[in-house]
Order: sequence, then C-alpha cells, then structure tokens
Amino acid sequence: MNADDDRALVTAILSSGDEAAFRALFRRHSPSLYSLARRLLGWASADAEDAVQETWIRASERLESFRWQSALRTWLSGILVNRCRELRRRVAPAFGTPPEDEEAVEPADDVLRMDLERAIAALPDGYRDVVVLHDVDGYTHDDIARLLDIDTGTSKSQLSRARQALRAALAKGRTGESRRTHGERP
Repeated sequence: MNADDDRALVTAILSSGDEAAFRALFRRHSPSLYSLARRLLGWASADAEDAVQETWIRASERLESFRWQSALRTWLSGILVNRCRELRRRVAPAFGTPPEDEEAVEPADDVLRMDLERAIAALPDGYRDVVVLHDVDGYTHDDIARLLDIDTGTSKSQLSRARQALRAALAKGRTGESRRTHGERP
C-alpha cells in the first residue's frame, strides 16, 4: 500500500465525493481492519464486521480532519481499536477459534496456532490489544501509544506482561496435553 495512493484517493473523495475512490480505499484497507477486529474481538465475525463498518462510517465523517501525521492505515486502525473497545464494554465476546481458512499451516503448526490464538483471546483486553497490534500487525510502541492513548512505556510493559502470560498459558497447555497423552489427569 502506497501512502501517495491513499492521499490521492482521499483527495478525490473530499473534493468530489468520488464513490469509486472510496470503494478503492475500502477494498485496500478493509481486509487488514477485519483481521485486526477479529483478533481483538475473539474471532467474533459478526462483531468484527460491525466494527469495520462503524470504522468506515466514523472515518468518513472525520476524513476531512485527518492530518496525515500517520499512515491512513494507522488512523483507521485507531478508530477500529476504539470501536472494538466499545463493543467489548457493551458485551463480553464469546471467544471462538480462528477459522480453518485463516492461513494454510501444517497440522502440528495448526495445533500450536490454535493454542496461541486461544491464549491471546484469554488475555485481559489491554494486554490483548498491545500484543495483537505489536506482534501480529507490526505496529511500533509509539504507534500503539497513539492508537490506545497510553504511554509508550505502558505499551512496552503490557507487551512484556502479555508475552509472559502467553508463555505460561502455552506451557500449561503443553503440560496438560502431555499428561493426557500418558493417561494422567491434568
């Protein structure tokens, strides 16, 4: 994705209400927004779709005020993260599992990926937000601080704690699995 392309599309939308430009922008950014929403909302597809739709509504209303101090994707992700937080406050998501077609992996890797996704879904909201934004989507701590309206140091400490919690959950899962394999109770 090219920032200049985003800027040209936004300019076309703002200057003439160009629907084709909006559709192009929507197609360019919606898949990554949807993926982020699914991870933040515990794989709840309907909630993720609602969050993405609301993100675009809010972005459309505020597009004229966007200052290009960050990438458009970062700005859109910030709106999405806030919407996901609102949804989580309204109703606790029923954490599911990632769909089979999320990405092609080997069977042994698939088990580990499912365990990891479940462990991420079980994290407290702040930890989950930071680990998904940093480790999954590749945002920097400075970006995360802006997106979540927290200090950079808070982002770093939450990521560290989230990783510790993930390691503990995965280790516990492996220990429980090895006991079940040998006929012992977990």
